[in-house]
Amino acid sequence: METELVLVQRARQGSEEAFAALVERNQGRIYSLALRMTGNPDDAAELCQEAFLNAWKGLGRFQGESAFSTWLYRLASNVCIDFLRREKRRAALSMTVSLDDEAAARQAELPDERYSPHRQLEQIERSQAIRDGLDALSPEHRQVLVLRELEGLSYGEIARTLGLEEGTVKSRIARARLALRNYLLSTGNFSPGLSSKG
Repeated sequence: METELVLVQRARQGSEEAFAALVERNQGRIYSLALRMTGNPDDAAELCQEAFLNAWKGLGRFQGESAFSTWLYRLASNVCIDFLRREKRRAALSMTVSLDDEAAARQAELPDERYSPHRQLEQIERSQAIRDGLDALSPEHRQVLVLRELEGLSYGEIARTLGLEEGTVKSRIARARLALRNYLLSTGNFSPGLSSKG
């Protein structure tokens, strides 16, 4: 099996077969990212294709300072952000969440997928509340929260993926967690007494 580096080199020389192999290796993660950011399978599939098309067109600009998969993640994330901004403008939705309460910046825990069957309805309601909360966040806040909490990337990986300073990533995640927590509190879906992690 060829390494990512070899496939990238071949793809940059015009090999569609090599690029197809890169797509195959990465499409699951990229689709998952798009789905978590948009919440819609059709939009996610379309944005996934757009990200790969941008990657094919932009291969000449890929310098190889980071892994191809990291570069692709950045492209996909940007495509999703652009889409969310367009959708937000289209819906003319203006939801603002106060971010002044820095002292209360604690993360709402995402639902545990291992609930017992009799708690399934509660889990579904909580999952929906979290999805609604993510939808209420700015695209930038949703982006970092999805990468950190749902995709499991480290602060350093997020910084490299988005081309940001690590301190900026940490600050943005703290604000995103606070905004999500405030949203859940305002809709009655989160109790301040619930355990949370920093």
